[in-house]
Amino acid sequence: MTLTNGEGWFMSSSGADPGDLEDAEVIARSVTSPDWFSAIFDRHAAHVHRYLVRRIGPSAAEDALGETFLVAFRKREGYDVQRRDARPWLYGIATNLVAQRRRDEVRELKLREALGPPPDEEGHAERVADQVTAEAMGKLLDSALAELADGDRDTLTLFAGEGLGYEEIAAALDIPLGTVRSRLNRARRKVREALGRPDITIAKEITTHG
Repeated sequence: MTLTNGEGWFMSSSGADPGDLEDAEVIARSVTSPDWFSAIFDRHAAHVHRYLVRRIGPSAAEDALGETFLVAFRKREGYDVQRRDARPWLYGIATNLVAQRRRDEVRELKLREALGPPPDEEGHAERVADQVTAEAMGKLLDSALAELADGDRDTLTLFAGEGLGYEEIAAALDIPLGTVRSRLNRARRKVREALGRPDITIAKEITTHG
């Protein structure tokens, strides 16, 4: 897969083989040999894409995936080489992009509300509400997750959906380990209350949904 931006940067194979090198060394080498960064994309793109699909849906995930790796490429020189696995770092970038997208959508919604709905959008909220109430467990889970605070939702999705451990989540979101624990406990409790199901079910639903 080739990624491009307005500056003409691209990721492609140059024939160099990263072999069994850890992510940290591959990224370090990519500072002077940019083509090496393609190995980071090859290793982690599928996982980051899956995470983005869970967060913003499949149609938006493709663009967000490309943007995530472009941001990572631009920031590669500042990568902490003590972090041997780059995936938590990439999840952190993706999470920040999702948050920015959400802020942009909120601003747009406020603007549209200020202008008022066009005639053909009258009753749209009622139709959406009817559709949500008619959906099965998957939609109910989406609704429960949507009610969580952004940080709690990010943490729960990385834990249950992506299988990251507490320390990896702390690295991805740049938060203390204790904050990871408190966010997970709070998110589990709220989702469990919303679904009316045992706690053990939550991870299974998040992992399989979507």
